[in-house]
Amino acid sequence: MTGTTAQDAPAAGGEREDEQRVELSIGGMTCASCAARVEKKLNRMDGVSASVNYATEKARISYPDGVSVEDLVATVERTGYSARPPQPRTPGGSGAEAGEKTDRETGRGTGPAAGREAEPAASGAEPGAEPESAPGSRPDELGALRRRLIVTLVLSVPVVLLSMVPPLQFDYWQWLSLVLASPVVVWGGLPFHRATWTNLRHGAATMDTLITVGTLAAFGWSVWALFLGDAGMPGMRHGFELSLSPGSGGASSALYLEVAAGVTTFLLLGRYLEARAKRKAGAALRALMRLGAKDVAVLRDGTEHRIPVSRLAVGDRFVVRPGETVATDGTVDEGGSALDTSMLTGESMPVDVGPGDAVTGATVNVSGRLVVTATRVGSDTQLARMARMVEEAQSGKAAVQRLADRVSAVFVPVVLVLAAATLAGWLLSTGDAAAAFTAAVAVLIIACPCALGLATPTALMVGTGRGAQLGILIKGPEVLESTRRVDTVVLDKTGTVTSGRMELHDVVPGDGVTADELLRLAGALEDASEHPVARAIARGARERAGADAAPLPAPDGFENLAGLGVRGTVEGRAVQVGRAAGELPEGLAEAKATAEASGRTAVTVAWDGAVRGVLTVADTVKDTSAEAVRRLRELGLEPVLLTGDNRAVAEAVARSVGIVPSKDTVVAGVLPEDKAGEVRRLQAAGRTVAMVGDGVNDAAALASADLGLAMGTGTDAAIEAGDLTLVRGDLRAAADAIRLSRRTLATIKGNLWWAFGYNVAALPLAAAGLLNPMIAGAAMAFSSVFVVTNSLRLRAFK
Repeated sequence: MTGTTAQDAPAAGGEREDEQRVELSIGGMTCASCAARVEKKLNRMDGVSASVNYATEKARISYPDGVSVEDLVATVERTGYSARPPQPRTPGGSGAEAGEKTDRETGRGTGPAAGREAEPAASGAEPGAEPESAPGSRPDELGALRRRLIVTLVLSVPVVLLSMVPPLQFDYWQWLSLVLASPVVVWGGLPFHRATWTNLRHGAATMDTLITVGTLAAFGWSVWALFLGDAGMPGMRHGFELSLSPGSGGASSALYLEVAAGVTTFLLLGRYLEARAKRKAGAALRALMRLGAKDVAVLRDGTEHRIPVSRLAVGDRFVVRPGETVATDGTVDEGGSALDTSMLTGESMPVDVGPGDAVTGATVNVSGRLVVTATRVGSDTQLARMARMVEEAQSGKAAVQRLADRVSAVFVPVVLVLAAATLAGWLLSTGDAAAAFTAAVAVLIIACPCALGLATPTALMVGTGRGAQLGILIKGPEVLESTRRVDTVVLDKTGTVTSGRMELHDVVPGDGVTADELLRLAGALEDASEHPVARAIARGARERAGADAAPLPAPDGFENLAGLGVRGTVEGRAVQVGRAAGELPEGLAEAKATAEASGRTAVTVAWDGAVRGVLTVADTVKDTSAEAVRRLRELGLEPVLLTGDNRAVAEAVARSVGIVPSKDTVVAGVLPEDKAGEVRRLQAAGRTVAMVGDGVNDAAALASADLGLAMGTGTDAAIEAGDLTLVRGDLRAAADAIRLSRRTLATIKGNLWWAFGYNVAALPLAAAGLLNPMIAGAAMAFSSVFVVTNSLRLRAFK
C-alpha cells in the first residue's frame, strides 16, 4: 500500500512528475462546508488536485506547470476566502510579525479566521524554527474572541433571565431587553454576519448563513412585535417553554430576544472553546519544532564563533557543551558524552556517544563536551523530517471523513429547505404563526455540520502529535485503517529484533593459555580487519582490557585467508584467527559445537601451529524484544521472524524472544530480494501483514506489506517505504504505534458517530417543535466542543 515517499506523496490523488506542490493557509473558513467549497473550486481548475482541512485551515495542492501559486490564491479569493503561501521566517521565531504585516498591508481576510499566520511548509522548516500557532490560536485573535464573548455574555444574561423568569419582569422590561440584546445580535454576531455576507456575494450558503438567518429573524420578529404589535404594551408578561405547543400565544405578542441574544452567546462560546481546543491539539507539533537550537558555536580556524543555526552548513564543525542542544544532525569528532534523546524518541535512558557516532539535532548533551561535524542541515535533518511527516499526516483525510465532507457540502441548502418546510407545515396544520416561526428558527439553529468537519482532523492532530512525542510518526490517515485489519506482523531479525551489531560473547581459552592473553593476541590481529566479526572481537578485546590498559599491538605481515580467516605476527607469534586449522582439543571442540548449536559464530584462535582457544560472536538480541513480541501478541498479532541467516541462528533468536520456532513462524535463509515475496506469500494465504524492518533490503517488503513499520534507526530507504516510522530503535514502539493508531481511529469513528447521530436526532426534534431555539443553539455549540474535547483525550495516551 506504500511506495510513495512522504515527500512525494500527492495531497489528493496521484501526482505526475510535472506536478508541483504547495500548502496554502486559508483564512475565513468558519465551518466544514466552507472547506468543502474551497476544495471544490480548486479541484475545478485544470490539473489541480486539492485537499482542504477545516481544522488545520490548510489546503494541500498539487498543480501542473501551467498553473501558478498566484492562480491558486486568486481562485480561493474569488471563492470568498483569503489564502497565503508559506511566509519567509526567521529560525527560532514565530513568524507572527511577517504574517501580521502582510495582513495589514493587503487587508485580506473576510471571516473570523482571516489574518491568521501562514504556516510554512514543513519541508522548509528549520530546526529551532517554531511553527506558527494552530488555527484560531493566535493570542491576539483568541483574545479578541474572548473579549467579544465576555461583552455578549454580560449583556445577554439579563435578557435571558428577564425572558425566562416571569417574576423578574417589570413594566417595560421588554424595552430594556431590546436595548441589551441589540449590541449582542449586531456586534456580538458580527463574525457570523460578515462571513454570511461574503459568502452570499459569491452565491454560497454556509453554516454562518443558518446562524445569521436564525438570529436576525428572531431579532427582527421581536422588533416588529414591539413596535407594531402588542409586545410593547406595559404589563406584558413572557413565559419560557422547552418545547412548543399549538396556540401557545399570539404572534404579535411573541418575543424572541432571548433566542437572538442567547444563541449568539452560545455560538461565540462554542467557537472560543473550539479555538482553544484546536490550539491544544496542535501543541505537540509546536513543541516538536521548539526543540531545535537557536544558535550554535562553530569552530573556524580553531576559534569558536556563535552564529544562528540557519547559517550552519554541511561539513561545519561545532561545539556542544553540557546542557546545550545539539544544533543539527552530525557525527562526533571529539569528546564523549551522554545525550538525552527523550524529546525525539520518547526513550528515557540517555545514549552514550563518542568519536564516530552519529548524533541527532534537538537532542540534549548531558555531560561531556562534544565537537560535531554537521552532516545534515535545514529541512534534511531528522527533526525537520519528523515535523514534515506529522504535518502531512494531520492534513490528510480518512475515507470516512470524505463521506462527512460530501454531506457537509449539501447540508446547508437542505437545512434551509427544511426550515421553510417546517414553517409552512406548522402554519398549515395549526395556523399559529409564532409556533411555526419558533420551530423554523430552531431548525436553522440546531443544524451544524461543524462537528462533521472537525471529527477526523482534530483526532489526527492530537493523535499524530502525541505519536511524535513518543517517537512514532504516522504518515497519513489511511494508515489508521490498516492497523485495524492487521493480524500478522513480520519482524526482520537484524537491526530490528537484534542490535544489528556483532558482539563478543564468550572467550574459551585452551590449556596453558589465559583468557586475557588469548583475547589480546586475537584482538590485535582482528583490529586490522574490517569484517564485522573481526570488529566485534577487536572491540571486545579493548572493552575487557579496560580504559587504562595498553593499546592493542599492531600486527606484522597481516594477511586475509580466503574462507579461513586472517593471519599475521603479533608480538613475535604467528597468529591465525578464523577456521580451525587442524584437530581441536576436546574442551574447545565442545565449546565450538555448543556455540554453533545456539546460533552463534565460533572463531578459533591458533598460534605456533596449535589451536589455543575459541571466541564466540553473535548479533545480540535487544533487551526489549521479548517484551515487544509479548505486546504484539496481546494486540492479536501473530509474529513471524524473517532473516537471511541460517535456520539455527534464526531459531535461537526466535526462542529468546518468545516465538516458538516452526516453518510458519521462522522464515530463514531469505535473500534480500525475496523478502517482499515472503510478505506477498503470507498475503496470498489470507493474512493481513504488517512488516517491521530497518535496512535497504527491507524497503520492498515494507512497501508490499499492508502496513509498513520502519525503524527510525535504519536507512532512509526503509523509512521512506514505511507507513509508520519508529524513531527509537526499540521494537516495543511497534506495539505502541499500532495501539495509538487504533485508538486514534476509534476516536475518529466515535466523533463521526456523535456528529451524524446528533444531526439525525436533533433536526426532527426541532422541526416537530420539541426544542426551544435557545436550547438548540446551546446543543449545536456543544456538539463541536464535544468532538474536539473527545479528541484531546488522546493526549493522555501512554
